[in-house]
Amino acid sequence: QVQLVESGGGLVQAGGSLSVSCAASGTFNRVNVMGWYRQAPGKQRELVATVTAGGITTYGYSVKGRFAISRDYAKNTVYLQMNSLKPEDTAVYYCCADIIYDYSVRALWGQGTQVTVSS
Repeated sequence: QVQLVESGGGLVQAGGSLSVSCAASGTFNRVNVMGWYRQAPGKQRELVATVTAGGITTYGYSVKGRFAISRDYAKNTVYLQMNSLKPEDTAVYYCCADIIYDYSVRALWGQGTQVTVSS
């Protein structure tokens, strides 16, 4: 069974920094895209950042220049460094990954981790 295990998050004041990480564990051949989405109360889930197997990154418009995504390919882990946090960054952050096993691709989501930015 493959799962994504998230860690990090928490409470921080506006202007501060926080990081979250997500590791894929279980049996699989490789991981393609890994990334983060977030969902605030009453809002739709939105893209935060993704990174492909080749290292190409994509960022949501609202986090560009403030957040940085990185990846440890040997550990199948993705990291999100969040700087200059704003109250509007408050949300549940979900890790996602495309897991490849026996020529099939399966999209997985983590359980979510809360990030709260106080004003």
